[in-house]
Amino acid sequence: MKKTFDCVEMKRKAQERIYEETKDMSREEELEYFHKAGERFRRELEALREKKNKARQKKASVTKARKKTSVKSSLKSKKS
Repeated sequence: MKKTFDCVEMKRKAQERIYEETKDMSREEELEYFHKAGERFRRELEALREKKNKARQKKASVTKARKKTSVKSSLKSKKS
C-alpha cells in the first residue's frame, strides 16, 4: 500500500517551522505566540462547526420539504 500522507513528516516540518519562528523569542513573546496560535485554531474550529451546522440545517430542511411533498402526493392519490 502506497502512503499518500506522512503524519510524522508533517509533524516534523511543523516543529521545525515553529522552532525557527520562536528560537529568538523571550519567554513572554513565546507565550504570546502560542496564545495567538491557539486563538486562530479556535476560530478556525468554530468556523468549521458553523459550516457543518449550516449544511446539516440545509439538509434537514430539504428532507422536510421532500417529506411534505411526498405526503401531499400520497394524499392526492388517495383522493383520486
